[in-house]
Amino acid sequence: MTLRSFLFVPGDSERKMVKGESNEADAVILDLEDSVSKDRLEIARGMVEEYLTAHKDDRTRQQVWVRINPLDTEYPMYDLAAVMNGAPDGILLPKTYSAKEAVALSHSLSALEAREGLEIGTTKILAVATETARSLFDLDTFIGATPRLYGMTWGAEDLAAALSATNNRLANGDYDGPYQLARTLCLAAARAAEVMPVDTVFTDFRDNDGLMAEAVQARRSGFFGKMAIHPAQSAPINEAFTPTADEIAHAKRIVQVFEENPGAGTVGIDGMMIDMPHLKQARAILSLAEAVAVKG
Repeated sequence: MTLRSFLFVPGDSERKMVKGESNEADAVILDLEDSVSKDRLEIARGMVEEYLTAHKDDRTRQQVWVRINPLDTEYPMYDLAAVMNGAPDGILLPKTYSAKEAVALSHSLSALEAREGLEIGTTKILAVATETARSLFDLDTFIGATPRLYGMTWGAEDLAAALSATNNRLANGDYDGPYQLARTLCLAAARAAEVMPVDTVFTDFRDNDGLMAEAVQARRSGFFGKMAIHPAQSAPINEAFTPTADEIAHAKRIVQVFEENPGAGTVGIDGMMIDMPHLKQARAILSLAEAVAVKG
C-alpha cells in the first residue's frame, strides 16, 4: 500500500486523536516521542493502546502507526510493550544511526507479535534516517536490512540540532546544503533498498502554497509521500502525490505504444523519443494511480 500522507497526532490528546480519525491522511502517527512530555508518557501509552484497540477492525481508509522513543533511551521497550496489543500497522523509528536500530526493532516486534498472537512480520517500520550526524554516513546499511522496512524518511529539525546549526533554511526558504544532502541521500538510499521514500514535514502549517510547492517538488524528485504536522496539510499532500488525469493519460499512451511495438527499445511520441526509463516511469505512475483508486 502506498501511503501519501502521514499525520502526526500527540499520543496524549484524545481531542486530536478524534480529529485525526476523520482527517484525509492515509495514516496517522500516534506520537509517543517529541509531542509528549516524559511525565505524561505512561498516560499517552495507555491512550494510544486504547485508540489502536478501538480502531483494530477496519484500517482500509486510514492506517494507524506509532512513533516510539529512540532505541538508545530508556523508553522504547515500554512504548512497544504497551501498544502492540492494539496491532499498529507500523512503527516510526526516530533518530537512527544506521539500519542496526531497524534490525533490533524488528527482533523486538517479532517477540511482541508472538505474544499478542499477531502474524509475525506484519508490523512495518518507517525509519527516520537522517536525524543524527552519524546517520548520513550509514544510509546504505538499510539496503536489505529487514523485510519489515516500509520506507525511509528524513528529518531536518533534529539534524539541525545535531549539527549545532542556527537555521536549516536559506533566506529564500530553500534548505541549506547539509539538509539538501540529507534529503538526497535518504531518497537514494530508500530507492536502493526498494522501499518508500517519504519527505519530511513542512513546519509552517499556515503556508499552504509553500507546502504544496514543496510536496509537488518532492514527488518530482521521487518521493512517494510526505509527513504532516497539522490536519490541514493532509489534503494538499494527498493531491500533490496523486497522479493527475493528464499524467495518467500520457502514461497509458506510453505503455500502449510499447505494447504495440514489441521489442522496440525506443519509440516516438509527439516528436519526442521515449525509451525504457520513460516506460518504467509510466508504469510507476499507473501503479500509483491504481493504488490510490483502490484506497479511494
